[in-house]
Amino acid sequence: MIVNDTHCHFFSTRFFAALGRQVDASAPEPEQAALAKLGWEAPGSAEELADRWTRELDRAGVRRATLIASVPGDAESVGIAVKRHPDRFVGWFMVDPTAPDLDRTLTNGLGQLGLRGVCLFPALHRFSLQDPRVLRTFDAVSEKKGVSIFVHCGVLTIGVRKKLGLSNPFDISLGNPLLLHPLAASHPDVPVIVPHFGAGFFREALMLGDVCSNVYLDTSSSNKWMAYHPGLSLSGVLQRALSVVGPDRLLFGSDSSFFPRGWVREVFDQQQAALDEINAAADVREKIFGLNFERLFPESVGRVPSGLPTVSSS
Repeated sequence: MIVNDTHCHFFSTRFFAALGRQVDASAPEPEQAALAKLGWEAPGSAEELADRWTRELDRAGVRRATLIASVPGDAESVGIAVKRHPDRFVGWFMVDPTAPDLDRTLTNGLGQLGLRGVCLFPALHRFSLQDPRVLRTFDAVSEKKGVSIFVHCGVLTIGVRKKLGLSNPFDISLGNPLLLHPLAASHPDVPVIVPHFGAGFFREALMLGDVCSNVYLDTSSSNKWMAYHPGLSLSGVLQRALSVVGPDRLLFGSDSSFFPRGWVREVFDQQQAALDEINAAADVREKIFGLNFERLFPESVGRVPSGLPTVSSS
């Protein structure tokens, strides 16, 4: 079975430097200040990290993956990775639409760097999805073929910030998926991806997906938000999602990020087990784990890369 991962973070040196400056503004090498406190392995250059992720995907049996630039201003790192391994990576970049350089950021990411996904985190950057600048972002994406918008809704926890002792001044009230309805409805050709099944706003995410055929749900992470829905299991989540949005709009994701942990195999295994519980057919699994990704992010040559790994469906 082909496995593609729709949710991997590219924790580059620039990413750790941005966090390190918040830990110790006077540190001469802020990325080292962050890494020393975390105990994680240094990513090296963007090229080195891209090569490492390629080897990791080979080891895990994953053909292709999205790489998310996980702080605003780090699109270039992901652009380097995509240029180095275009048959393995699809590049996404984080955008704060309230930033004064929004138009330049979008033009650079979607143009020169050739990235194919814009990531919005309303709770993190404390903006409303009803802000006109978000509409401007959707408009910019709609002008580019094959580009998606990823919108983190619901509960937001950023483990790396917790480990570094940094505050998390989020506003999760801004992450209701229903606020996406007018944007998704008015841009029907733009795939809108809501990760973690809405991360606590499961009902709302299903409602959005039911009325907007361009809305996709990604299955990534441990999905601990299920604790807010007594009696709900991962198999129940998948069964309900399949019944509402169908198998063509579910995208497997792991939420992998740092090394030495690498690709989080247990997320894949848990989702396979949950699909076993509901007796999901082989073609349903193939769509969720790989084929929907290929349809959204086809290669320029229009074929699945040859000679790349697959994983067993068992």
